[in-house]
Amino acid sequence: MGSSMATEKKIGIIKEELRTAEDTSLSFFITAYESDERAGVQKLVEQAKKRMQKLEEERKRIYALQEYERMYADRGWICGIDEVGRGPLAGPVVAAAVILPKDCEILYINDSKKLTEAKREELYDVIMEQAVAVGIGQASHERIDEINILQATYEAMREAIRNLKVTPDILLNDAVTIPQVAIEQIPIIKGDAKSISIGAASIIAKVTRDRMMVAYDEQYPGYGFAKNKGYGSAEHTNALKELGATPIHRRTFIKNFVEL
Repeated sequence: MGSSMATEKKIGIIKEELRTAEDTSLSFFITAYESDERAGVQKLVEQAKKRMQKLEEERKRIYALQEYERMYADRGWICGIDEVGRGPLAGPVVAAAVILPKDCEILYINDSKKLTEAKREELYDVIMEQAVAVGIGQASHERIDEINILQATYEAMREAIRNLKVTPDILLNDAVTIPQVAIEQIPIIKGDAKSISIGAASIIAKVTRDRMMVAYDEQYPGYGFAKNKGYGSAEHTNALKELGATPIHRRTFIKNFVEL
């Protein structure tokens, strides 16, 4: 695209080109328009350069996030494991086990709590599409009451591992060592922010559980489950006191709020 052709283009069209440009085509955009002297176009070129710089920083962050995956690369299939839902007053605890391809290039993976809901949903689709295998496990509110939250979490994690279509050679876990699992385990404190595999598992677990709580919100309105996801927000605890417990409340968690 020559500069004479570029100057004929309206700035609005060039702006739309930048808005829809794939990350990989940003350098072509810059080359095409950097000789266009119009101030509006130069501003767009600067925006494209900033986007490229941010992209480079994100690639570096992801490379750092693969430190454990590089460390254990010779072990074969590496699986990240994480859970969500240990603290809520209602609903299940959900675990996910994710085996990413070697040299995975998915950007923006992070501890799911550091991502917006929209970004988690977007990454969920990318991970499900690109992962070598994904397994999901859960333990119900009844099971949590029966065996306690920690044991229920371990149970959900074991189920997630069993549901993988590929058997992992090593497990990278967020902080815990799972009992009754024969596969080698590496517990990593704050692992969802230090390992790309655990970060991916945290996203899958969170999106899976959030969707369940949104569905429960329709079934049991008034508690704000779609918003609070079963955690003890003011709206939720007030509803508990006024409306009483639903069938999905964890009886061992709500003693302070309601007579059982």
